[in-house]
This record gives sequence, C-alpha cells and structure tokens, in this order.
Amino acid sequence: MNGFVSFVSSGPGDPELLTLKAVARLRAADAILFDDLSSGPILAHARAEADLVSVGKRAGRPSPRQDSISRLLVDYAKTGARIVRLKSGDGGIFGRLEEEISALNAAGIGYEIIPGVPSACAAAAAAGIPLTRRQTARRLQFVTGHDVTGDLPEDLNMAALADPAATTVVFMGKRTFPRLAALLFAAGLPPGTPALLAEAVSRPEQRLVRSTVAELAGMLATHDTSTPALILYGALGNPREGAYP
Repeated sequence: MNGFVSFVSSGPGDPELLTLKAVARLRAADAILFDDLSSGPILAHARAEADLVSVGKRAGRPSPRQDSISRLLVDYAKTGARIVRLKSGDGGIFGRLEEEISALNAAGIGYEIIPGVPSACAAAAAAGIPLTRRQTARRLQFVTGHDVTGDLPEDLNMAALADPAATTVVFMGKRTFPRLAALLFAAGLPPGTPALLAEAVSRPEQRLVRSTVAELAGMLATHDTSTPALILYGALGNPREGAYP
C-alpha cells in the first residue's frame, strides 16, 4: 500500500515562522526529504527515528537532479511511509513543486500541500516595509532571475518588469541582476529606482542592503556571493529606521 506525501513549506528559515500544521507533519513523518534552506533547527521537530535526506539544490554547487528527487519521493511512498517533502519559503513559488507532483500523480500516490511564509514577505517584513502601497505600488510581481541553464531567462516581460509603480521581487537573481538591470534601463526603468538586497532572510546572518537598481547592479557585478538572496525594487516606500547596516 502506498504511503502519503506532505509538501511542507518551511518559510524562509526561522523555525518560529513554521505553521502549526507544518510542525505536526514534521513530527509524524517517517522520512523527511529537505532542501538546504529548510535544514538546521527546523529539523529538530523530526522524530529521532525518521529518515532525514538532504535533496537541496543550490546554484554553483553539486546538487541532485530533479528527476532523482522525484524518483526518491516515489520510492519512499511505495514503502507505505509518511513522507514530508520540506521546501523553503513557500514551495509553490519557484520551488519545483509541479515536477514532484507530476511524478506522484503518475505513480498514483496521494499528497497534500501545506503553504508557508514566502521569503519575499519575510524580506519586506524584516525591512519594515509593505510589498504593496495603496497609491504607488498597486501591483506585485515575482520573477526568477535564472532559467534551467542558470542564465537570465530570455522571455521576460521587460515592459512589466520596468514599471516603477510596481513592486518586483527577483528570486535567485544575484548573478544575473547586472544584466537584468541593463535591460530594465533600456526598457525605461529609472536607474535611481529604490532596491533592496535581502540575504539569508530571517536567519541569524541576515543582511539587508538598501540601494538603487543601478548601484546594486554595480555592486553585484563585482561582489557576488553564494548566500541565498532576494532582490526587491520599485515603489518600496520608506524602510524602518535602523533596519539596514
């Protein structure tokens, strides 16, 4: 008899941001397949006898193939186990959730999806700003900064991304942001548009850098790091005093 998979979103990394349902599934799981950003204190909720399997994918580092992760989920489920697939942020936002759901559907295995705090929301909260503003930021858009090859996607809607009246959040975009910024300027975005680099959101090593799109692009062109980060730009409003180093 097949087991059951719970896709659990762990939020940006702070274990206090886990939902009650997420904690309940972690405590009941026979096996937990976790992303890198979902490890550490979050796994303290697991049972001592549970299998803990790292399947994290990080840019620039050796990582398991997506089809291998999907196959591992199916193999565990076929043993009748209760499985948690632990994803960072909210797994439905650039979390490769669809590929894993498709594999379970093909194998006839049941699943549920438990949402979590999106990292974009946590970044804005850490900076003390809203993601939307009634008069000046009525639209919020999420975009990935790299495609399956690791390069900037070629089919981005530059007119939408260059709208200074929207709040735009770029996921996984530190390496490609200088090129994206050049395209944004060509599409009409003012170089002085406010920008925020949010690294390791909600973790002890969190770092928030307030800048402009032009300044941030210049900084990342020469000082990129492997620390996971989000880039926010647009009508960001005024940050909380003392929120930035």
